[in-house]
Amino acid sequence: MNDAIFARRKRVNAIGLALSVGAMSLGMIFLLWILGVLLYKGFSSIHLSMFIESTPAPGSDGGGLANAIVGSLMLVGCCTLISSPVGVMAGIYLSEYGNKSKVASITRFVTDIMLSAPSIVIGLFVYAMLVAQVKHFSGWAGTIALSLIAVPVIVRTTENMLRLVPGSLREAAYALGAPKWKVALMITLRAAQSGVMTGILLSLARVSGETAPLLFTALNNQFFSTNINAPMANLPVVIFQFAMSPYDNWVNLAWGGALLITFAVLGLNIVARVVFRDKVQG
Repeated sequence: MNDAIFARRKRVNAIGLALSVGAMSLGMIFLLWILGVLLYKGFSSIHLSMFIESTPAPGSDGGGLANAIVGSLMLVGCCTLISSPVGVMAGIYLSEYGNKSKVASITRFVTDIMLSAPSIVIGLFVYAMLVAQVKHFSGWAGTIALSLIAVPVIVRTTENMLRLVPGSLREAAYALGAPKWKVALMITLRAAQSGVMTGILLSLARVSGETAPLLFTALNNQFFSTNINAPMANLPVVIFQFAMSPYDNWVNLAWGGALLITFAVLGLNIVARVVFRDKVQG
């Protein structure tokens, strides 16, 4: 009887393992397929003029993505400056001060809703609340839309990472007479800084390729502009528009822009993980 049960469990385990490996292999095949096509199409479209020239007019040759690259850097940079402190401080409050608070419960509920909210809904919200009121698109509106997407990711990750810090570390700091705010900022947050940075990077990775919110807020600009109070070019929207165009030159630029976004997110993750890993180990 025991041998029959053991044999049955082995068969079930083998079937489960085979299905898991098959699902992983299928996913990896599609991932490698997508990356392969992206690398092939993207590298063939990369050239120097892409980084020094602005987007070309319809039907014209040449041109580049300089205005879109600068615009994306400005939007994501401003988004980081806004969302990082807000998300980290909110995560600290939820972890260190809001265990049984109604405000904390409501904040967690709203955060969960924001995490699952479609980005196009957030874009429409910012359009109705800001763009429609001031009567023009702007980089600020795009920054706010991206920040609303990034903040919930940072809040949740920060709270979860801080909860992983051992309670004995806090108790030791309290025993030395440190106030709670200093323990939260100088002890707990520092112990979890690697995980918090991972949350910030995850938020950046998410907002870097968002297109729908920017269509309703920052829109686009064919010319080079650093005026964040006006419509601003950005890589996601340019890729969306150029990839659907009938012009081969625009399609090639779209492939190049997609490759730039992919490498930017990958490089940012690698550099930040290496830097903060060394700091934690030190």
